[in-house]
Amino acid sequence: METVQPWPPLGQALFKQQLEDFQVEEVLPFSLSGTGEHLWLWVEKRGQNTAWVAQQLACWVGISSRHVGSAGLKDRHGVTRQWFSLWLPGQVEPDLSTLQLDGVRVLKACRHGRKLQTGALSGNRFVITLRQVDATPDAVSQRLSEIRQVGFPNYYGMQRFGRDAANIDRAWAWVEAGCPRIRPAVRARHLSVLRSLVFNAVLAERVIQDCWQRYVPGDVLQLAGSTRCFVDDGSEALAMRVVEGDVHPTGPLPGEGGLQPRSRAAVIERAVLKRFADLEPLWHKVRMRQMRRPLRVIPQVLHWYYVKEKRELQLSFFLPAGSYATALLRSLFQLKTLTLSSQI
Repeated sequence: METVQPWPPLGQALFKQQLEDFQVEEVLPFSLSGTGEHLWLWVEKRGQNTAWVAQQLACWVGISSRHVGSAGLKDRHGVTRQWFSLWLPGQVEPDLSTLQLDGVRVLKACRHGRKLQTGALSGNRFVITLRQVDATPDAVSQRLSEIRQVGFPNYYGMQRFGRDAANIDRAWAWVEAGCPRIRPAVRARHLSVLRSLVFNAVLAERVIQDCWQRYVPGDVLQLAGSTRCFVDDGSEALAMRVVEGDVHPTGPLPGEGGLQPRSRAAVIERAVLKRFADLEPLWHKVRMRQMRRPLRVIPQVLHWYYVKEKRELQLSFFLPAGSYATALLRSLFQLKTLTLSSQI
């Protein structure tokens, strides 16, 4: 499943030639208390995936894997720093020196009163190196300057849809079979994939109409740095607030109820949703509530350094939780990879 980009690619670039080419660090929206039944570990992992590390941590302290918390999946092919929580009520602190896992280091540990929940992040810091960059420094600088100002399309990354987009085929097959009962985790994945597919289609149409980053009458808008949304109230200041990055236009994660666009924004959205009319009964059957997702992301603290002689570009930036670094990169280049990315 390809996405529509607002700009032509500047050229090609090699992504993830080395583990250090993709570095990501979680940022929590709160401080740890220092006391409580849950031991939180700040872990650096290299070449390992999140689920495997969580399983190994559970075995290490002798608890069920369901008592290990993490905020989300992090890519195996990179150097990632993320939190894990272990429920250890009434237990003494484990000896961190006894944890021997290839590619895994515990950087610090702290107690807290609650388990780490999925999505409990303010965002992620990235440091990414692209190699064999086929573009001039001036062109790269001009594109990144524009992205720093207006943002980039907030597509769900291709990894959401699985290798060769196979998760889409599986989800549609489940729908066509009448949505039989399946394991909750698989059901949740199917629903997530289908909602992401619809959102990406709405965003692609807004890109085609060159209004993914602009105010459209009737938009449902989200305040920057918040999950709060509101419907266009006719204020004359809204268009300028979008330009200034104070609010963002949104697209649907389909379901029942929720805020609905009006006017021109509704016309655009409904035209796309008609292509997915077969999914309407599903949202009612599973009682899925509609949510909204920003159509764009404006990266924070975006910096870059281009070594022309080596044709290497290093990027550093912060993205809010739920946004994909690969969506930013695909606004720049056609990416060539030497590894198979599973989660970013």
